[in-house]
Amino acid sequence: MTGPLAGIPRGLRLMAGGALAFSVMSALLKLAGETLPLFEIVTGRSLVVAVLCAIAVHRQGHSFIPTEKKLVLLRALTGFIALSCYFYSVIHLPLADATVIYFTNPVLTALVAAAVLREHMGPKELGWVLLSLVAVVVVARPSFLFGAERALETTAVILGLVSAFFAAASYVTIRSIRHDPPLLVVFYFSAITVVLGAPMVLLDFQPPSALEVLLVLGVGVATHVGQLWITWAFRLERAGRASAVGYLQIVFAAVWGWLLFSEVPDAWTWVGAAIITLSTLRLSRIPPAR
Repeated sequence: MTGPLAGIPRGLRLMAGGALAFSVMSALLKLAGETLPLFEIVTGRSLVVAVLCAIAVHRQGHSFIPTEKKLVLLRALTGFIALSCYFYSVIHLPLADATVIYFTNPVLTALVAAAVLREHMGPKELGWVLLSLVAVVVVARPSFLFGAERALETTAVILGLVSAFFAAASYVTIRSIRHDPPLLVVFYFSAITVVLGAPMVLLDFQPPSALEVLLVLGVGVATHVGQLWITWAFRLERAGRASAVGYLQIVFAAVWGWLLFSEVPDAWTWVGAAIITLSTLRLSRIPPAR
């Protein structure tokens, strides 16, 4: 490759591309959420991803019967909760703020892994986790600390944190899956989300316009592309460096929020983002206990 990106390793370029794809997904989701009910978007997005994953699984010659059925089902259930709560927070919060809150999931993953997988967490790790949670308070700006004018919607902030927690639980479950290929795991996550979301769609169904269908298709395609690129990035690049580049998603989200929704992140959002980024990077560099 020639040009300004020539000196950047391929893994980091893929990670940046994945971050951009996920930021596009969030922006399209927020546009669709202005008129479509939440679970129509959740279910429509998952249907698109399930179809794309099914095609890929078939082409690679994998069986559609998972080996670790209970773990695959648990990943799907935790993923469904995380996805639904994240979509709600994106629709009801400024795009950059919703993204910052969701990015607490790496530090929450450390907590869940310590509790479930008995992975050691020392005082330093716990300190960085607690600092990251303080950053969420900075971003959320609760009215009793910052005044009512600066506070974000409480329900959306809480569901954003619920999303990050269940995403962490989902990632820990993925770490326990040893024998099923990642594409098959994503296929079942998406397919089960369609099954769980369909009854809620029927309860509040709104026939989508052609534009809304395109937006939901875009959400699904951007998600699939982001997952593929980030998966490749982690295969080519060290986890610490790849994760650091992944935080570009916050910057991309801020740009889309400004261009599409006239949202201008204030200093508190950037302070919170910086603290969460620092906490995650420090956690990733602490050597595991022997």
